[in-house]
Amino acid sequence: MFLFKNDYCFAIRDINPVAKVHFLVIPNKHLTYLEEWDESSLNIIGKMVDVARKLADSEGIIDTGYRLSINQREDAGQMVDHLHLHVYGGEKLRRM
Repeated sequence: MFLFKNDYCFAIRDINPVAKVHFLVIPNKHLTYLEEWDESSLNIIGKMVDVARKLADSEGIIDTGYRLSINQREDAGQMVDHLHLHVYGGEKLRRM
């Protein structure tokens, strides 16, 4: 089920959440790594962050705090070959 969807991206809950609130913002355009994006695609990243902020508000975590994360490659924990933005919150998060 979609939390959000538009022409640029969509958001869904993570199927293996690591926080009380954990959802993904995923671009419709397929790219695996940030370095593959050209300048025209960078606008999409901004739209993804804006969606993350708006959903953090609707999920009730904007005032207590939330974390945004994009994992890139194996050493960072990237498990899916499609770039996506993790949004975590709803509890005190462990420092990294």
